[in-house]
Amino acid sequence: MASSKWPGMPSGIHSRFLGVGDLDMHILEALPPSHDPSSKPPLILLLHGFPELAYSWRKVMTPLSAQGYAVVAPDLRGFGQTKQRSRAVPSAKIAYEEDLSPYRILNIAADIVTLVYSLGYTSVEAVVGTDFGSPVAGYCALVRPDLFRSVVFMSAPFTGPPPAGTGDPNAKTQLQQLDAALSTLDPPRKHYMVYFSTPQANADLSNPPQGFAAFWRTYHHLKSADHKSNNSPRPLGTVLAPKLFENLPHYYVMPREQTMPEALASKAPTTEEISQCKWLTDQELEVFLAHYREGGFQGGLNLYRCMAESPRWTDDLKILVGKQVEIPAKFIGGAQDWGVYQIPGAAETMRAKTCKNMKEEDFVLIEGAGHWAPQEKPDEVVQEILKFVKNI
Repeated sequence: MASSKWPGMPSGIHSRFLGVGDLDMHILEALPPSHDPSSKPPLILLLHGFPELAYSWRKVMTPLSAQGYAVVAPDLRGFGQTKQRSRAVPSAKIAYEEDLSPYRILNIAADIVTLVYSLGYTSVEAVVGTDFGSPVAGYCALVRPDLFRSVVFMSAPFTGPPPAGTGDPNAKTQLQQLDAALSTLDPPRKHYMVYFSTPQANADLSNPPQGFAAFWRTYHHLKSADHKSNNSPRPLGTVLAPKLFENLPHYYVMPREQTMPEALASKAPTTEEISQCKWLTDQELEVFLAHYREGGFQGGLNLYRCMAESPRWTDDLKILVGKQVEIPAKFIGGAQDWGVYQIPGAAETMRAKTCKNMKEEDFVLIEGAGHWAPQEKPDEVVQEILKFVKNI
């Protein structure tokens, strides 16, 4: 199905492909209604998370473009219709055994820098990233403050580069150390990012026992404001004490012996709850499912592997240790999103240390939104982005 025919896609959004480094990158693009083709309106980039697509931004793109901006949302490397040209079999699903180096987060940030120049721009008004797109936007801001005028983090607070470490490629990553500590809880738990880095994760997510559509409907429901247990997410403290993680939902700290589909199976939404979900209809959910049925999840999971599997995949970040985000920065989260607090102390670190130019009023939690704020509360997200970029 052509992207213009996707359910919920406004008529002002267009799909095309660009050569971006070694990628044929698929982007969605919305331009101001009466723009002069000979000029370039200021650019806003929107970076999705996992398990999402450029399509996740469909509800905010045209309201932003109506305010005079060129708005571009790419399918990131490993996601959707974006393909790596150098792969031997371009149409095949990404395999666990493939080279991980292209999925290093600094390389994903390089993809975004290359995208900017491929679009013919030398300045970006704002780079906005949600979930895994948040650290990608953060590294864009750290590495190229001359190119990106401002940055907006969504859902996941950005805490900057990891510590320099020991230089031992066989050392445990911070996530592996946390996961080992979680195994000592009663009952034992495991961290979802470490689970996502395992060889079986792609198969588990692609072939859930409750059925593909049923599992992914449950996953989206549980991380949204629709799920009643999300009515009071709260800071867990500022120290990575394993006991604190017992308060997190199972999609973040899972029962040790269960897969993600097994961990969430008992919490499926009712038929009535599904029918009441207006922010993600079954037809819209099917757009995501169709892409992931065809391409699998391994491309997106490789981003987690680079964080969790070995220090060597973040070794190139050492050059940025101690560097702050100097451009204006804003955080937008859902007031019903546990993701804001899933790493104790992350939000505090972002505000006090990582970002040199984040004002008190630029840490915003939107009521009635969970993890999927651009889809759950798009009007409020648009309002917050515009309030920010118009005052930088």
